[in-house]
Amino acid sequence: MNFLHYEFQLKKGNVVEIVLDKQANVRLLDELNFSNYKNGRKYSHIGDLSKKLKINLTSPYKGHWHLVIDLDGHAGTVKASVRVK
Repeated sequence: MNFLHYEFQLKKGNVVEIVLDKQANVRLLDELNFSNYKNGRKYSHIGDLSKKLKINLTSPYKGHWHLVIDLDGHAGTVKASVRVK
């Protein structure tokens, strides 16, 4: 499984701004759900397929978060810039 991965310590209400070079799946996951994602189990997340090149995802609570960007198994690569606002 190929994906871009970023980790953050976020407070409730922090916004993660993502700028993509193409359409991709963008998911913000907590620790448990990131583990489930990596291991092919069912998981919950914030975000989904983004057809926009600039998106914002908001942390619903304080904690350690993982941002995952992938092409859902499709060929190619995606580039992204990420920052917390």
